[in-house]
Amino acid sequence: MRWLIDNFSVVVDLTKTHLYLALVPLLIGLLIAVPVGTAIRGASWLRKITLIVAGIAFTIPSLALFVTIPSVVGLQILDPLNVVIALTIYSTALLIRAVPEALDSVPADVVDSATAMGFTRLRRALTVELPLALPVLVANVRVVAVTNISLVSVGSLIGIGGLGTLFTQGYQRDYPDQILAGIIAIVVLALAFDLLLFLVGRALTPWTRQQKVRRTPLVAGQSAAPAAGEAS
Repeated sequence: MRWLIDNFSVVVDLTKTHLYLALVPLLIGLLIAVPVGTAIRGASWLRKITLIVAGIAFTIPSLALFVTIPSVVGLQILDPLNVVIALTIYSTALLIRAVPEALDSVPADVVDSATAMGFTRLRRALTVELPLALPVLVANVRVVAVTNISLVSVGSLIGIGGLGTLFTQGYQRDYPDQILAGIIAIVVLALAFDLLLFLVGRALTPWTRQQKVRRTPLVAGQSAAPAAGEAS
């Protein structure tokens, strides 16, 4: 802890780099996965193929991907874009599975009602299905965000900055305090960003809280009915 306090400005700078490397792939993954996931939801065969490809992509070890991408794309080994590309692949692989699952959570009667009102498939997806799928989708985005924050630290093994640098430098110097500082910083960062996404999700889905409030009087009324019967 002492090292973390004494070198707080260093940790802040590394945190900024860490966030960039973790969140840019998340945003790119969302931009790819939302339209693709929405499009493949109605075609079962295409959905199966996409999920298989996504599953294979996610099983590739991160370090192997970090090392392979430079030779494939033509980047320098120390270019941060290597980590961004690799984590974009992982983010897309996870989110492209999550989007159809989130859309499946939308009640069928709501979808049928929108169709009966003359909504086109695109309009229905944008104004009905995706907004109602937000609770499930946000939960999956939280998982991907925390996963990315964790995986960025692996990039330090090939010399790319971020909080993982504290691990490699601490190991090379045989300085456990620096390694501990890196662990604490990454855990706090992951928890803080997960909480932020949770609050954003709550702000974007106010109807979920209204449903809980409406259910409470019903439960109270149901529990009060037998008591009234017993009194008579």
